[in-house]
Amino acid sequence: MSVRVCVLGSGSRGNSTLIATERTRLLVDAGFSKRETRARLAAVGEPGDGFHAIVVSHEHSDHISGLTGLALESAAPIYLTAATRQAVPWDKRLTRFELFAAGTKFVVGDIEITPFSVPHDAADPVAFTFETQGIKIGLVTDLGHISELVKQRLLGCHCLIFESNHDLEMLKSGPYPWHVKQRVMSRQGHLSNLATGEFLSGDYDGQAAVLVLAHLSEHNNHPEIARLSALKALRQRTQSAELHLASQSQPTPVFQF
Repeated sequence: MSVRVCVLGSGSRGNSTLIATERTRLLVDAGFSKRETRARLAAVGEPGDGFHAIVVSHEHSDHISGLTGLALESAAPIYLTAATRQAVPWDKRLTRFELFAAGTKFVVGDIEITPFSVPHDAADPVAFTFETQGIKIGLVTDLGHISELVKQRLLGCHCLIFESNHDLEMLKSGPYPWHVKQRVMSRQGHLSNLATGEFLSGDYDGQAAVLVLAHLSEHNNHPEIARLSALKALRQRTQSAELHLASQSQPTPVFQF
């Protein structure tokens, strides 16, 4: 038995992550087209179909733009909160919805999923932990600050996928209109490298064997800046994690546990 995790892509133009065991295959968010999702899965040696569920974190287009095509082809049920379902004018051909509530665990196959609320400007945004075969995976992006709830839910993760969206100085001097900059920097926006670094050097328990920085801005961040910020924070830990950066343009390696 094994657990496989691959971030197919992460950023403002699309987000999707595969979490799979020998029995169960989950797609978490569907921000890429059916064709692109298949191509990225093939690139890491994974089948492009056979999903048991598509789990949705929130309704922003970079998380659901490919959902209709993928759900119709795979006939996989779409798991989401009631408020997220109500926030989208869904294609009438989509009929297999399963509702969950933040804070209430549910099970798909042999994977136990815990959704929990995060502070972001969406109808009912959630992040997740996934537990199976004694392995715990945390997937947390799209949040403006790190709440006590987030800190508690991420204790004991073996794999942690966590947002490091922007460099504050790059954002302030970058091309976005001021109102967009304010949104990104707000407590309902996205995490800066600084905020993520403070978490990694402070409340993070340092238990993950694999840490993936995700949802990096293409305009307001640079992979090397985010990487160095995280490494600086992690140097204060006695246990070192294998550090990776998720990309907008290609999948991460498949992490096996």
